Amino acid sequence: MIDQSTTGFVDWSVARATATRLSGGGPLVAPTVAREVVQGLRQAAAAAVDPVAQTSLMQPVPAAVWEVAIVDRPGWIDANVEGFAWLLTSVEQRLRDRPGFRIEALTAVGSRVTGVQAGGVLAWLAGRILGQFEAFAPNGRSPRLMLVAPNVLVAERALGVDPDDFRAWVALHEQTHWLQFTAVPWLREYLRDLLAGYLDTTLPETGRAGDADPTAEAAGRLREVLAALAALRTGASGLLRVLHTPAQAAAFDRLTAFMTLLEGHAEFIMDAVGPEVIPSVADIRSRVSRRRAQRRRGPDFVLHRLIGLDGKIRQYDEGRRFVAAAVAALGMSGFNTVWTGPHTLPTSAEIADPAAWLSRIR
Repeated sequence: MIDQSTTGFVDWSVARATATRLSGGGPLVAPTVAREVVQGLRQAAAAAVDPVAQTSLMQPVPAAVWEVAIVDRPGWIDANVEGFAWLLTSVEQRLRDRPGFRIEALTAVGSRVTGVQAGGVLAWLAGRILGQFEAFAPNGRSPRLMLVAPNVLVAERALGVDPDDFRAWVALHEQTHWLQFTAVPWLREYLRDLLAGYLDTTLPETGRAGDADPTAEAAGRLREVLAALAALRTGASGLLRVLHTPAQAAAFDRLTAFMTLLEGHAEFIMDAVGPEVIPSVADIRSRVSRRRAQRRRGPDFVLHRLIGLDGKIRQYDEGRRFVAAAVAALGMSGFNTVWTGPHTLPTSAEIADPAAWLSRIR
């Protein structure tokens, strides 16, 4: 459960209720079909562990706990609401401590407004997300690899692909994310710092002579930003581009580069492992690429651009090209230098020009 006293800027109970109501429960199927999908996803996740580790040359730290959660749409919403509320706690506390800030003025109505906004974004994503590594697990719980069963079923039917192969393909991608964060423990805190750093740049300065009401200014900023933050947890961050100060642009650039590396690495490993364990991987990749292109032109185009899913697709492509170039030059073990520390991560410019990163690392 979420302690609303520490998450007053967003009414997360409203966000959860809104998202659950709007997302729907997914396709109606016979219980035997539902059980088959859940079992198939569990088997796919388990089968992905060794191939991903062998191809990536990465191993989780000994204390890492491997946990798979096969969830429905409300389950995915619950996990993201709880994780995001935990993520915002430290940022909200810093704003509460600023001179002249009146928390009760912002939470009276504004928290419900942002709750509805965040819930709407979560609802839209809940019908489309196939899987997610739960990087931010509150209350000391171990992070989980989540696979959204109804969405996988809808996607494999819409694409007309082999169900077992498609489930294996999705599991390879998410298993790579699990390995990234468990083999390189500093990544989780680094990502949280990037997110908190970005949010800090969006908060108003207070306590200076002549300043406008800091609470009113904060309310306006938060309503612009927080509706998109649910999408940011999945890498879709288009609405965050509404703010363009130099500090915000620099923080956003660091965050984007990091997310692009993670997604590109997962895409590269997924394709490298695929031919050995997924007979129809080439057909799946082709059909998924065509579907992504169609969505860019279809009725969802405006919303894709608004919340940043169009940019998310570019992250897949640009990140995969960067990793492929780096692995071609250094081999997989040489590429893994990227995980040494924040100083070895590529910048956005280096992702676009892998030779620049290779020159710096060498």
